[in-house]
Amino acid sequence: MSDRHLDTGTEELVAQVRDGVAILTLNRPQARNALSDRLTPALRAAIAACDSDPEVGALLITGSGGAFCAGGDVKDMGSSTPPARTSQQARISDLVQRQRALTGALVQSRKPSIAALPGPAAGAGLSLALACDLRLAAASAFVRTAYVRIGLPGDYGISWLLVRAVGPARARELMLLSEDLDAERCHQLGLVNRVLPDDELQTAAFALAARLAAGPRQAIGLIKSNLDDATRLDFLGSLDGEAVRMIAHGGSAETREAIRAFLERRSPNFEGTRAAGPVGSGRFWLLDHISA
Repeated sequence: MSDRHLDTGTEELVAQVRDGVAILTLNRPQARNALSDRLTPALRAAIAACDSDPEVGALLITGSGGAFCAGGDVKDMGSSTPPARTSQQARISDLVQRQRALTGALVQSRKPSIAALPGPAAGAGLSLALACDLRLAAASAFVRTAYVRIGLPGDYGISWLLVRAVGPARARELMLLSEDLDAERCHQLGLVNRVLPDDELQTAAFALAARLAAGPRQAIGLIKSNLDDATRLDFLGSLDGEAVRMIAHGGSAETREAIRAFLERRSPNFEGTRAAGPVGSGRFWLLDHISA
């Protein structure tokens, strides 16, 4: 098992690449990994670097010290005031860019991402978890939207992400009441995909991320695009997008390897297909093998 540590510029974010998985660990345990002026920029930079790194096939985001992320550091919020010479529009523009580079980058990335919640996720920390494709929670974990408790409307995509995860009616309940939801309730609502014993969470999360990283990375990216279309287009628009991607990718090296492995009753090996793109339209090669 090969490890490569990444320099994040701060001890508040620990990052490494192992077997194609970028493991990003929020490391402010004394503050339940609340986002800070050092942690958040480092996390943005790490996500961008991993997204462009050909060795990275999946991202795993977690937290140290028995917490995932408590959101923004409320102590910093209470002690800070906006610079007198900074206009409201400038502050809006700054937050827009910071949000797009964090949860926006995760949602837009074609690489699969997993959030492993060893403990609480609140506010922007919940947004961060929801921006990932899959969420695994320890049995002792819990979440809360938190914003109404500190008199704020929400940021980092929490509204869109919650509506997509649990529907508009339940999203309103979660945002307006901000009740604590334990891991099992989160699973029932669809906020997390799996609940695991506390001592099994990190092992299971890495195994799942490594499985995705070892898979057909181009196809996984296209699957994400298909699923994104399903949330914003009507049925026929989504149908057409699937057709475009199916035909464009049908003759790719990884598709050929996957189908050969299926026919030969073995596990596919996609290592040799990483740099290869689609071959021609791929249409007839794929259809011939499906119909055979």
